[in-house]
Amino acid sequence: MENPLTGHVVIVTGASSGIGEATARCLHEAGARPVLAARRADRIETLGDELGGALAVPTDVTVPEQVHALVQATVDTYGRVDGLVNNAGAGAFHRLDAITPAAFLDLLNLNVVSTVTAIQAVLPHMRAAGHGRIVNISSGATQMPMAGNAIYPAAKTAVNWLSQVGRLELADENIQLSVVLPSVTRTEFYEDGELPSGMVAHSPEYVGRVILRALRTGEERIDIPHGPEQPDFPAHR
Repeated sequence: MENPLTGHVVIVTGASSGIGEATARCLHEAGARPVLAARRADRIETLGDELGGALAVPTDVTVPEQVHALVQATVDTYGRVDGLVNNAGAGAFHRLDAITPAAFLDLLNLNVVSTVTAIQAVLPHMRAAGHGRIVNISSGATQMPMAGNAIYPAAKTAVNWLSQVGRLELADENIQLSVVLPSVTRTEFYEDGELPSGMVAHSPEYVGRVILRALRTGEERIDIPHGPEQPDFPAHR
């Protein structure tokens, strides 16, 4: 069966580590052309070399000019942009009475506003091509209220809502907007011994394969179940 991602150009933000890096590797293995975006230039340049010379564009997604330059560099190099994975973000554990307004605004800018900026940057090119796939990365934490974890799930809940509305708005343009909600994942966010009690951490590669599923199918939402990894889940459907 033909691989629908073969030759497709897909921008991955936050590609320097964790889920973003794993997604880029999965895309390369699937025959796609990942475009690597992150602030840590040395990491994405090294990864780009490992992935057959994949385009690496140092990008701070909280700076709109850099996001638009990322998309333009992609189009200048490949002549197209077929997909976007909005993965860049950061976590934070704070009680409500310990949040500073400045820290909250910074997190919202990174986890929410940058998602909108990136979508706005790719849409003209996807509309011109008549197709596109956008995958926003949210979090299963939005379904698990937990004392001491206030602002990160709040920001990701906003991503959920933006994804729902964006999907409705783009429904007639052959541009599918999906949201993926990972469970706890082994990334720089969680150090050894800091996982929530009773939680099992998934590998970034496992999540990356689910993201590729969303890029292939365009389904609206994929919640990755908590607990041990299910070998068949990423390819299910």
